[in-house]
Amino acid sequence: MQDTEAPVLIDSSSSRTAEHTTKGLGAPAHPSRWARLWPTVRRWAVPALGLLVLAMLISHAHKVDWAGAWAALKRYPGTVLLEASILALASHALYGCFDLTGRHHTRHGLQVMRTWAIAVASYGFNLNLGSLVGGVALRARLYARDGLDETKVGQIIAMSLSTNWLGYGLVAGGLFASGMLDLPDSVPLSNGMLQVIGVGLMLLPVAYLGACLRWHGTTWKVRGKSVHLPTPRLALVQLALSAGNWSLMGTLMYLLLGGSVPYAHVLGVLLAASVVGVCVPIPAGLGVLEAVYLALLSGTVPQGKLMGAVLAYRALYYLLPLAIALGLYAYLEKTANPDAGQAEAA
Repeated sequence: MQDTEAPVLIDSSSSRTAEHTTKGLGAPAHPSRWARLWPTVRRWAVPALGLLVLAMLISHAHKVDWAGAWAALKRYPGTVLLEASILALASHALYGCFDLTGRHHTRHGLQVMRTWAIAVASYGFNLNLGSLVGGVALRARLYARDGLDETKVGQIIAMSLSTNWLGYGLVAGGLFASGMLDLPDSVPLSNGMLQVIGVGLMLLPVAYLGACLRWHGTTWKVRGKSVHLPTPRLALVQLALSAGNWSLMGTLMYLLLGGSVPYAHVLGVLLAASVVGVCVPIPAGLGVLEAVYLALLSGTVPQGKLMGAVLAYRALYYLLPLAIALGLYAYLEKTANPDAGQAEAA
């Protein structure tokens, strides 16, 4: 559902107070057994997880009341659909602010609104076509068309990705660790293990903030490029933006389900579906969102109502913003200015 690559914060500036040359960054002369096995594990892990999700979907597909799902869609009041549309667009608008953290960090000269528009357009494509197309390739093309060099583009993408997933760690970690969720018996994971996972997830943003506090202002040389962390204040902004965005997404699904499931449970299922969607490289996560919701909530919400809500969510959060993203992309291509990003932002 969201961007997947790990963040690498790169800065071409060499004006920081300290500089440490990193040595020995290349591959070890004698890689460990795990290092040799990891490519094979990674190659087979994703297809295996994909087959598991497909099996989940197939196992529940015959149980779904498709006629009931269509009837549930038609029963939505116009006011509910309007409110849900506003929430969906607000989430996309908030996601656009992720790239503004990269603008602040790199101090590139591209206008605030144009930077935001590039992020919003990329996110619409990212959700429907995959992170490599929308999250990386399209974003890189649009920034390059506006004159930003490869290093700054890499920093912006890294800041956006880190913003998204650090906020995920904060929200999901807090929710899982709280013990508010009770997993169904069909899930091969105990509630205690879920809490342990939650604590582990929360450690990620905590470690990031600690690193920003301890090493901000320090510059490292990594493969000929300067690397430094953002300020602690900017790191807090990243976490606030992302936590707000994930919360908005959960609120949208909660609204579509008519409040029939506690908000914490709705958000927890959405967070789980997002991770599965990242691991299974299917455009728009087709079937993944549906499979996870059916697996985790089918015993709580009638099948027709549940599938109606999921289909409405997909239409409002994926397809509606994609139409807007297409228009934004056409506008950004037409008005690209190679000199726009050269000046340093104030």
